[in-house]
Amino acid sequence: MLDRRSFLAASAAAGAAIALTPRLFAADTKKPLFDISLAQWSHNRAFFGRGGTEKKDPLKFAEIAKKEYGIAAIEYVNQFYAAKKKDEGYLKDLKKVADDNGVTSVLIMCDGEGNLGDPDDKKRQTAVDNHVRWLEWAKFLGCHSIRVNAASDWKKGFEETQKLAADGLRKLSELGDKHGINVIVENHGGLSSHGGWLAAVMKKVDHKRCGTLPDFGNFGVGNIAGVEGLTNGQYDRYKGVDELMPFAKGVSAKSHDFDDKGNETKTDYRKMMEIVLKKHKYSGFVGIEYEGGKLSEADGIKATKKLLESVRDEMSKG
Repeated sequence: MLDRRSFLAASAAAGAAIALTPRLFAADTKKPLFDISLAQWSHNRAFFGRGGTEKKDPLKFAEIAKKEYGIAAIEYVNQFYAAKKKDEGYLKDLKKVADDNGVTSVLIMCDGEGNLGDPDDKKRQTAVDNHVRWLEWAKFLGCHSIRVNAASDWKKGFEETQKLAADGLRKLSELGDKHGINVIVENHGGLSSHGGWLAAVMKKVDHKRCGTLPDFGNFGVGNIAGVEGLTNGQYDRYKGVDELMPFAKGVSAKSHDFDDKGNETKTDYRKMMEIVLKKHKYSGFVGIEYEGGKLSEADGIKATKKLLESVRDEMSKG
C-alpha cells in the first residue's frame, strides 16, 4: 500500500503525463493544410472510351480513385451519368460504391444543362430547372456542391452579362439552399474566365450558397470586344485565382505537362498555393484535374498528386 507521500508523488507524475497527452495527440493528428480530391474529368478519355484508352465504368469511379490512386475524395462529372439522370437505382448503386470504399463525394461538375446567364428569360429559367436534379443527386451522394457554368451571350457586354448570370445563379442558389447544397462557379470560358467579371457576379448574387471553384488553368477569355487586361486572349491566372478565392468553396488544380523535376509547366504550383493557402487561408479540398496529352491519364493523375503532396509538405514546414 502506498503511503501519503508516495501516493501524492505518483499522482503528480500521472497528472503531468495526462497534461502532455493532448499536446502529443494534437501533434500526431494535425490536420493537413488541404485535402486532395480527384476530378472525374482527369479520366475523361477512359470514361468516354475515347483515344484508344481502355474504357472505365463511371459507376466504379470511387473505387478507381481509392484503389488506383489512394485518393479518398471525388468530384463527379454529370456528363458520364446523363443517361442515368432519373435512375434512382443507379444513384443508390453509385453511393454504395463510394461508401463501400470509404470515399467522400465532394461535388458534381454540371455541364450541358443550358446557360444560367441566357438573355432569354425562359431559357435562363429552363437552365435553372435543368440543374435541380443534380442538386438532388449531390444531396443524396453527400456532396457539398454542384459546379456550374456562368455562361451567357458575351456579345451583350461586360455589365449586362454579369446581371444575367447573377440572376440565373441567384435563382439556382435559392433552390440549392433548400437542398443544403452549394452552387459554385468555375472559370470556364468566355467572360467567366475573367477573374474580375466573375468576382463581380458573385457580389451581385450575394447568396451564402453561391461561390466559386477557381481553376488554375481556365483563364482563356478569347477575343471579346471591349475586354481589357488580357494577353493574347488570356487573363492572368494568378490574379484571377486571387480574385476568386474570397468566394471559393473548392479549388481545381488543373495540370497539363510536367518538367523533369515534377513541376507543372504552365502553372507555378508553389506560387499558386501561396495565394490559395497563405493569403486566403483556404483549407478545403484541392481537386486534381489532369488534362494533358503527353502522359497517360493515370500517370498525369499520379504526377499531379505527387506535386500537390510535395507543395503541401513544403508549406507545412515553412
